[in-house]
Formats: sequence, structure tokens, C-alpha cells
Amino acid sequence: MADQPRSKIIKDSPIGKGLDNFRASFNAVCIDRGIPCTLDALVQLGQEDIQGLASILLSTLQLLPVTRRLPSNTGRGTLQNSLLRLISTAASDDFDLDRIKPVLKAALANVLNDALVWDRVYDAVTESTPRRPIASSLQQTPWLQNTSGFANSSEYRHDVDKVLRAELGPLYVGLHRFHETYFGGVVGLEAASKAVFRRCTEGSNPLFREGWSGWPKDANLDDVLDWFADLSEKLAVLAEDYKLIPTRGRRRPLAQPNKPIQGSTAERKLDIGFVDNAEAGPDSRCHWSQILIPGELKNNPAADKASKAWLDLGRYAREVLAAQDARRFVLGFTICGPLMRIWEFDRLGGIASERFDINEDGLQFVSTVLGFLWMNEEQLGFDPTITMEDGQRRAMIKRNGQTEWLVLDKLMQRAPCVAGRATTCWEAHREGEPRIKFVIKDSWQYTEREEEGELLREATNGGVVNVARYYHHETVFVRGEIDEIRNNVRWGLNIKEATNYRPGRSEVSPGISAAGALQRGRSSAAGLKRSSNQTGAALPPSKRPCSASSTSTKANDSSALPNRVHRRVVLRDYGMPIYRASSRSALLSALEGCINGHESLHRAGILHRDISINNLMINEDNDNPSWPSFLIDLDLAIREKRDCTSGAKGKTGTRAFMAIGALLGEEHSFMHDLESFFWVLLWTCVHYHGPGQARVVPQFDKWNYVDMEELAKLKQGTVSDEDIFRNTAVGFFTKYYEPLMPWVNALRQMVFPGGRRWKSEDSALYARVKGVLKEARQDPRVLAEG
Repeated sequence: MADQPRSKIIKDSPIGKGLDNFRASFNAVCIDRGIPCTLDALVQLGQEDIQGLASILLSTLQLLPVTRRLPSNTGRGTLQNSLLRLISTAASDDFDLDRIKPVLKAALANVLNDALVWDRVYDAVTESTPRRPIASSLQQTPWLQNTSGFANSSEYRHDVDKVLRAELGPLYVGLHRFHETYFGGVVGLEAASKAVFRRCTEGSNPLFREGWSGWPKDANLDDVLDWFADLSEKLAVLAEDYKLIPTRGRRRPLAQPNKPIQGSTAERKLDIGFVDNAEAGPDSRCHWSQILIPGELKNNPAADKASKAWLDLGRYAREVLAAQDARRFVLGFTICGPLMRIWEFDRLGGIASERFDINEDGLQFVSTVLGFLWMNEEQLGFDPTITMEDGQRRAMIKRNGQTEWLVLDKLMQRAPCVAGRATTCWEAHREGEPRIKFVIKDSWQYTEREEEGELLREATNGGVVNVARYYHHETVFVRGEIDEIRNNVRWGLNIKEATNYRPGRSEVSPGISAAGALQRGRSSAAGLKRSSNQTGAALPPSKRPCSASSTSTKANDSSALPNRVHRRVVLRDYGMPIYRASSRSALLSALEGCINGHESLHRAGILHRDISINNLMINEDNDNPSWPSFLIDLDLAIREKRDCTSGAKGKTGTRAFMAIGALLGEEHSFMHDLESFFWVLLWTCVHYHGPGQARVVPQFDKWNYVDMEELAKLKQGTVSDEDIFRNTAVGFFTKYYEPLMPWVNALRQMVFPGGRRWKSEDSALYARVKGVLKEARQDPRVLAEG
């Protein structure tokens, strides 16, 4: 189909009403400015208005299916890819808007001429292609810290909370359609709630009369916990006659505010929650994998704010998401005094309902409790594309037009965070072929990012060595739609309708101007490729709220807001992290192999940019056909000879292993990645007593939490002076890795000549670093056991 003439593709795929929303936004801007809605308005509108309209139009055009069939202006890829680059470029302050005005005029013409529109689009993407091969660091957006990036950390609360607060960003509350959105699809809930509440008001000693019976007047925490658990049990019993569809097992509320929940890195307690264990009681030892719905109680209504109850619940949501590998989002609740909110936490952060007084709106409280008890697993946030059959967890993919079932053998990695990529990896095999192993990797990507699967396929087809080899990739579909946060997980709820929304915060999506932008509609996901299998196409809830597209003509809608999309990659290589190497020599050999992989990737024009202890893999199993050592995770990788900025979030990498220059905002180079290999080796020698035997070192633990500039100074101070570095090695290297001290120092002298960071690129550094690693493997002390 790609070989068809451009004119025929355009003729076969008319735009039709595809630009109606853009035209409506143009009219809204003109009316707001008090000028006629004609083409002449383009001369009268200011730069901000033009830039906003351009973002809307380009985003709208990019989402039209025909852009996936039309060839790009470069001859590589599709017009959709070229439009993504133009969207990013057009959002910059120095973009010449005269280049985009012909497209605006063609789209606003009284009689829509498809061929003219696409001709003007091709002119614009060609003219706006930057001549610089790599964007400067000034074009990069700030690096955002994430709780999944902690390495060998104690995760004390005072440290984690600071990072978690930044990770979550603004928490948006007061979304008035929230309850309808998440509870409307629970079968029989509305009728049952009314019937149960009516029974609560009846009799000589009703449960509800001008408030709930037994409600602690001083809202004492322990008393409220007991009251809540007891009342929830009573409501569940009253509702038994009305439940139409049984949930798996029987969940129940559980209050254990003084007993740590198992499964946390550091000790974590939970006020109250609904657990997936019918037998759970006050003395039970619960695990975070059993917590379905976390709750946070405060006796003071004033605690209903970001720094108090909201952050506490976000901390619990992080633990639930980390412990449940198929969880897409988490519902929870806060009760501050008698004021209750319902929450949803996902890979963009958190949103919440309007608050209500449980003693004034008893029906709402009953509906909430029964909803939590009756929701099915998908409604609770579990991934419906991962199913259980005959005792095996399975995921379906559509590869080369054929359906394949992959059996999930074990969890390999689950990033412990709320907002972020939230990478999850499983070891898997094709159904009926248990000896052929694969790795399934799920992550939530910004829609502006290049797909990791495309880069892996390019690397594999290009003969790159020692990098995890490509097998398949796809965008996950749930309920027949792209599984992305804003319009699928959140069902189109718009944070701009939150009572605490304030324009100008950090919610603007990278590469898209916020000015005057409109909602793109339920299928809005820039840069997505629809997988033919449409995994997880289940029926929508019976009370599905108005989709975003139904309000897309509002001039204040949210097309410029960030979004993340659920993507799945299947790889043909699997192993274990490099710190689990069976010997010192094996560690050094694996490190050398991974550097070979990075160099091979670099020669293919791809820069990794996230060299870290969990992205360097070793394979010591003779029956495993994977590379002996290899790199994984191209989520943050970019093509080095690209036409525009990558769409990535500025500074990239995992904090403890980032190069000093990268921490300071320098444009990322292969030299930064080579420096990261040094930090990986140093970190391993400090934090491991042997294969996989980890420890926490307080002096290095702070590297996970301090700001970028301070971390850069800490690292520079560690390597700048020979005596300081030797003292550091003597003081902190584990006994097991003491034989590597002189060799790590030799690498320091090579990577930091004269104790300074590099000033110019030097491809020969690859060979010199590998030479040191080879020499080290011949050292008798390194080879000795123990």
C-alpha cells in the first residue's frame, strides 16, 4: 500500500469532517479576540494564538489514519513520523510561524481541498526540518526524578517522600464525574445502593439517621477505623441479596494502622484498605500484593491536602503498584474527619473526586463501599490482557498476522513507582514450547517518544551485537481502544475541570504548545501504531461517561496535556543483572561485552543513554542461547543522526550512574555512557559482598535523593583526586571486590584524565576501557576465589 501514488492514497482516504474540531477552536479563538472568523484573522491573531492553533491542527492531522499510509518527506517512514517531528519543532519559541500559516489557510478554506491541505503539510514538514543533526541541550526539558530510580536504597520515608512528591506532580481533585466514571460500570450497584441505604434508615435503631450511627464525634483515628470496618461489613451483608455478579473470592475491609504491611523495602503501614483475603483479621500478616484498595484516615478535615492525606495515599499506591505486576492503576480513598474523596493513581499521577460528607450523603458512602466490594478486576485496575488459564498466566500477541500466546513464567522486574514508565518484565515462553524463552516488557511511554520496539528491530536487523534482540512489539489495546492514560485509564476525565487546576503548571506535554490547545478525542495518542490484535477488547461499563471527544469543541480542553501509552515489547534474549555475576572475572567479562554492545549500537546510529546496573545483563547458562552479556532497555535511546529533538524528558539516565556532564545538562554523548559504565562498576564494588549479595551504604544512598548539581559535585569530588579516590575505595569497597581496586582506579584515570571530566569526544576510549578490563581479568588476585 505504501507504494501507491500519493494522490491515490489521498483520494481513497478523504479528510471529511476530520478537521471540524480544529475549525471550532479557530472560531472560539476569534470570538474571544472579537474579530471575524475569516482567513484574514490569521493576520490579526497574535503569535501565541497562531502557535496554539498550529499545535491543534498538526496534532489533528497526525491522528488521521491516512498519515500512516502517506510516505514521509524524507523517504523513510510515514508522514505521521514527519508530523510528530514538526509538532515538536513548531512548539519552540524560535519557530517561524509563517511556515505553518499556509497549512492553516488550506484547512480553513470554505471548500476543503484535501490535495491542497496535504501539499501544504508536505511543504511545512520539509521546510521546518532543522539542519542541526542533534538538538542542543537548551532544547531539552528538565529531568524529572522518579522513585523507580533508587539503587541499593534504604527508602526511608523522609527521603522517599521528597522524590515521590515530585514524581506525582500536581494532584488534581474535585472532578465531578469521577464516581460515575469508575463506579458506573459495576453491575447492579446503583439499585443495590439505594435499597441498602433505605434499609439503613429503617427500624427503631437505624444505622443512618442524620448521620451514621456510632460515628466517633471527635473522629479519633482508632475509633474511626473500627467504625469503618464494622459498618462496611454490615453493608456487605445487607447487600448480599442484590449482588448480581460474584467477585473472585470475598474481599473485606481491614484496619491495621499499627502493623507493617509485608513486601516493602522499608517499613510501611496502612490505615485501612480492602484486601483480597476473606479470612483477613486484625492479627493477619498482610502483603501489599493483597491490598486491592488502600485508604488513609485523618481525624482533622484540614488534612485533606497534598502534603498530608493525599501524599500518604500516594505512598500506599506506590507499594500496591509495585507488588501487583498486572495493575494498570489503583483506586483508593481518603477520609479526613467526615470528608471523603475517592482517588485514582496511574502512570501520570493522581486524580480524585469531589469530597463529600459521609454523614450528610449516606447514599454516596454506601455506593462507594459496595462498589469497592463488587468491582471486577479490570474495574479495580488489573490488566485484562493478562489472563489466567489452566493455572498459567498468559498474554496474547499478534505477530505477522498470527495470534501467539505467551505464557508468563516469572516476574523479572517491576519498577516501584506511581508516575513514570513503570517498566515490568516477565520471563515467558510460547505456549507449547517451554524451552524457547522470551522476555515480555511492558512500559508506559510518553506518546511523543519513539517506540523502543522500532529501535530494537532496527538494531537487530542491522546486526548490532550484545543488545537484546527483537521479536515483536505492539501497542496494548483495552476495550478495543489504545490503552493510554487520559482517555482509557481515566475515561476522558479532564484535569482542567479539577477544582484546584491552575494553568501554567508542569503538566504541559513535551513537544506540544499549550496555547489554545483542544482535546484530541478518545483515540488521541500521538505516534501510536494500532496493533491488529486489539488486546483486551472488553465491553465498556454500562454507565460510560461522556468521552473527551464529546467536549472537544471547548477552547480550554487538554490536547497539550501529557499522556502515556501502554506498549509491549517481546525480546529473544534473557539473563540476569550484571551484579549477579558468579565471579569477579565474569563481572568484568560481562561489562566488556556490554561495552561492545554499546559501541555496536553507537556505530548503528543509536545512543543508549541509560547505562545502569539493571540494564547490563549477564548470561552464564550454557543452555541459554542468549548473548553471554548484553544491553537492555532502549526506552530512553535516540537515533544520533535525527532531525529534531527526541521527545524525551531532557536529562536522561538513572541518577547513581549518570555522567557528571549529563547531570549538569550537557547534550548527551556516547562519552557520557562510557562514564556511566565506570559508575556501574564502582557502585557494584561498593554495594555487593558477592553475587547478588546487596547492602545499603548511607554515604552513597544520598546519591538517590540529592539534587542534580549536588550529585555532580559529589561525583566530581570522588574521582578528581587520587588520594581521595583511594581512600574511598579502601573505606567502602566490600572485601569481595577489594582485588578490583587498582583496576577501577585505572579506569578512573582513563575516563577522567587528570581528575577532570572529558572535554572532547574520543571513540578510542572504547578500546582503552576494554583493554583495562581484559588486563584485570588476568590479575591472579581477581581470579582467586573468595
